[in-house]
Amino acid sequence: MDTLIAGLVQHPCSADREGNLAADVAGIRAAAARGARLVLLQELHATRYFCQREDAACFDWAEPIPGPTTERLGRLAAELSVVIVASLFERRAAGVYHNTAVVLDRDGSLAGRYRKMHIPDDPGFREKYYFTPGDLGFTPIDTSLGRLGVLVCWDQWYPEAARLMALAGAQALLYPTAIGWDPRDPEDERKRQRDAWITVQRAHAIANALPVLACNRCGEEPDPEGSTPGIRFWGSSFAAGPQGEILAEAPADASAVLVAELPLARSETLRRAWPYLRDRRVDAYADLLLRYRD
Repeated sequence: MDTLIAGLVQHPCSADREGNLAADVAGIRAAAARGARLVLLQELHATRYFCQREDAACFDWAEPIPGPTTERLGRLAAELSVVIVASLFERRAAGVYHNTAVVLDRDGSLAGRYRKMHIPDDPGFREKYYFTPGDLGFTPIDTSLGRLGVLVCWDQWYPEAARLMALAGAQALLYPTAIGWDPRDPEDERKRQRDAWITVQRAHAIANALPVLACNRCGEEPDPEGSTPGIRFWGSSFAAGPQGEILAEAPADASAVLVAELPLARSETLRRAWPYLRDRRVDAYADLLLRYRD
């Protein structure tokens, strides 16, 4: 395929799981009506971002894969003949849970899954309490539309993750995301954070000559314990081309359904002109396996 029309569905999440899923379904339908053949949802799209605090009751929200949400989205994928990428709270076994992105192919089948590899543990983002680190590696998922390099949120800050997906033949990088501001941060700091988030992912596109899709939630979500002002998710979902060019971008503070045409064939052209993969010094990279070089 020379090009691929992709959609991204950005919206705020409430405590109403069914309402969140209804927003997802409506967004997928809207993107498909505009020609999208691939649709990316935001991280943990069916619930509020529960990782603001540690609460054992939240484990009840996890579900198996395959399970109710994959079955529902699979039926929709088959009905619309689209590939859907969705982030779920996976219950693998009692005491073993993952932040997992699933890929439903155009016939409704489960094409594959990616378990989030980099797990943050920061104020407001207490994910290590909930999620076991992924064990499937940085392996692209083959679909009827091509090979997708699916990663999740915190993974987006790591060039190693993007490069390994590229080296395994990914034709695009996809990042379902839940990231936002502490409302106490000053305006200039907020701008730096959002700009850094966009810039690092555009850099992955450039360094690997691959299109990038990043889908983030928007809206304010309170701290359930009331000890902080909560998180104001900054939206700004975007699609970038293989030279980092912005193809479409959502607002920071409102729901949006983006549709963009990804120029897949340009990856070949760019890698001939700028052969990053050819010129890698694989003989000199052993220290990348160290935590830190003292």
